[in-house]
Amino acid sequence: MRKSLCAGVLSVVLIFTGSMAAVSAHPGRTDSKGGHTCRTNCEKWGLEYGEYHYHNGGGSTKSKSNSSSKKSKTKSTTKSKTTTKSKTTTTKSKSTTTTQSKSKPSAPTYKKSGLVVYVNGNELAFDSDPLIYENTNLLPLREIAEGMGATVTWSKETGTILVERAEWAMTLTLGSKTVYYNGKAETASAAPKVINGVTYVPAQVFVRGLGAGVVYNEITNSLEITYE
Repeated sequence: MRKSLCAGVLSVVLIFTGSMAAVSAHPGRTDSKGGHTCRTNCEKWGLEYGEYHYHNGGGSTKSKSNSSSKKSKTKSTTKSKTTTKSKTTTTKSKSTTTTQSKSKPSAPTYKKSGLVVYVNGNELAFDSDPLIYENTNLLPLREIAEGMGATVTWSKETGTILVERAEWAMTLTLGSKTVYYNGKAETASAAPKVINGVTYVPAQVFVRGLGAGVVYNEITNSLEITYE
């Protein structure tokens, strides 16, 4: 009876040991640590493909290559998204700057000249200050015309101005450099223009059109106009 019981227990131990050996000792060479990476029939031995394990009963370790690859891919994707967002922000900023620059109005290029005008030795007192525009002295049309004894006729429909004194006649057009001296067309240095509700004309052009002489004194910044 005792012999039968011992034989039974021995059989169970041998079967369990054989089963464990079968799981731990599946085909494949081991490295210096006593383990290796599963590449063949992994599921048969209860392992995952690429899982590192030991044949001496030690624990198993999954391959780190897949984990490292995933981390690298995640970092690369994150960096790429960040770079793209930065470029988009920069482009939007440049576009905004360009739009603001184009919409900004340009400052006028005319300013007060401080010019003093004499007609036949008498200084004229202007209600509207003489101006300088593109290096050209501009005088208020009606005031200089009255100061020289000339008459002014303005056509609202055509924007033309007729100035007459004795046998002299001059025709100007707002915004145009073309001037007619007794019917003969010539090009002026600047066009007549309306500034702050006042019509201004180039001093030299106006004086010449009425047959007067003119001398500019740079030291005193004065204009001497003479006529008979």
